[in-house]
Amino acid sequence: MVLATLFAAALALGQPAASPPDAYARAVALQQAGDREGAAAAYRELLKAHPSHVAARSNLGVVLAQLGRYEEAIEAYRAALAIDPKQQKVRLNLGIALYKAARYGDAVTELAAVRTAEPDNLQARYLEADCHLRMGEPKAVIELLAPIEPAHQDDLALAYMLGLAYFQEKDVARGGPLVDRILKRGESAEAHLMMGMAKRAAKDLAGGVEELGKAVALNPELPGVHALYGRALLETANRDRAQAEFEAELARNPLDFDAHLYLGVMLKEDADFDAAMVHFERALGVRPGDPGVRYQIVTVYVSRGETDRALPMLESIVKEAPEFLEAHVTLATVYYRLKRREDGDRERDIVDRLNKEIQAKQPGAVAPNTPDTPPVR
Repeated sequence: MVLATLFAAALALGQPAASPPDAYARAVALQQAGDREGAAAAYRELLKAHPSHVAARSNLGVVLAQLGRYEEAIEAYRAALAIDPKQQKVRLNLGIALYKAARYGDAVTELAAVRTAEPDNLQARYLEADCHLRMGEPKAVIELLAPIEPAHQDDLALAYMLGLAYFQEKDVARGGPLVDRILKRGESAEAHLMMGMAKRAAKDLAGGVEELGKAVALNPELPGVHALYGRALLETANRDRAQAEFEAELARNPLDFDAHLYLGVMLKEDADFDAAMVHFERALGVRPGDPGVRYQIVTVYVSRGETDRALPMLESIVKEAPEFLEAHVTLATVYYRLKRREDGDRERDIVDRLNKEIQAKQPGAVAPNTPDTPPVR
């Protein structure tokens, strides 16, 4: 897998420094011998007597991360940086631990700081770009990677991430050459995934399903591949297979945003509102404040007749995203149900205006549900 080599050495950073006192030397020896639990205990014991020992705190973070105890590792790295904020290797390790813990927004903050201090640090730049990909922010990926792409044309990790970002932005013209670059190295899951995205962007839904199916077959562990395949299957009315793919993604990555969102929508359509809400809340945990997820939660409230709970969320959503047509439709419906006709009429006027704007840009476009019928399926 292209990204595997990029991240393979991630947690190997921050190797123990030279060992002054005996206690530190013993901890380092345990770490080098592979006794991570023993090393962690030794570093903690040392820090009781010497809480300002930066190297011990940093190395404690390394062994905790290697043990998969990322939250504890994050705490150790932050403590080391509180003592010496200029330790960029420690900050990079902190960013990696946050990334591994799926705290992508926090990881971006630390990785961007490393990149600012060390502009040539490709690992920090690539991890930052991957965080933005996972948060659904392709423009940020393009801003990070496009400027350096001409100087790194043999770097398949860059081509893969930048290509995905271009396809998410429906920019097939720029994404296509990056697919070709990967294909020249032979058949790969990454290339088929990108081809699948390109075909979906070109409205070739059947072709997209075929390419993404090949990607899954070649590398079922490729991050995000099952969720993308599930979306393509859903678009071609293969609902049961789509659900299985979303579940397969969550089995590999319990914090995948798309898998939680689409599984939640499917469960909502089956009127299994409690199960749907579990997935929506987890999706919101990955992308706090996401208006699309909040809107789905609102539609559950409306389906349950909980208009008082739906109203403040809807008003907040349309304030933040004034072009969110479906949210305006639902808000108008809620106002009418609450006997607030004047407010409902105002929202209906907004819906009419937005529909006209859409139809002017896309002749023949079908308007969504009208406000007297909530858009809840």
